[in-house]
Amino acid sequence: MARDTGRPLRADAQRNRDKILAAAVRVFTEEGLDANFERVAKEAGVGTGTLYRNFPTREALIEAAYRNEVAHLCDAVPGLLDTMPPREALRAWMGRFIDYATAKMGMADALRAVVASGGDPYGRSREMIQTAIDTLMEAGTAVGVLRDDIRPSDLSAALAGIALTSAKPDQRDQAERLLDLTMDGLTPTPPSPAEH
Repeated sequence: MARDTGRPLRADAQRNRDKILAAAVRVFTEEGLDANFERVAKEAGVGTGTLYRNFPTREALIEAAYRNEVAHLCDAVPGLLDTMPPREALRAWMGRFIDYATAKMGMADALRAVVASGGDPYGRSREMIQTAIDTLMEAGTAVGVLRDDIRPSDLSAALAGIALTSAKPDQRDQAERLLDLTMDGLTPTPPSPAEH
């Protein structure tokens, strides 16, 4: 891992770190374990010294890149709910989830190597993602745009299934259709006239 001095990074150092992590996801997704640090540094627009200062090992870089993807996914929830109605916020977040799942699948070999070396890239990722889903579903059920008889864990399982079957770049259209189908299933059924 990068050294943690307990002090926040300077703005330029934080920007470099963010660029490195984004580039690492792209490069490890494309090249897997064969990806080299020089290409990551070049894609990030930084020198290899900057990359090594932040991430002295391949495992540290892979783990940090994956955790950063999870954080971006989960940290998006408040902004989505602030700028969109709850139903649209959930659907937008579900699209981001597929982006995250696509990157995770692309990095699968690299992540397995981190686990094999004793690392734990997944840490709290499942808990963080479930909290994001809980928050989005609570917002939607509170205003009546999502069914209240569907558990957040059910949606989590549905998203995992969609990710397993459709989280490849060439399957994005299918993933979007399945996400729309899932949203349809989350929509409350209006009462029939006989129930009035």
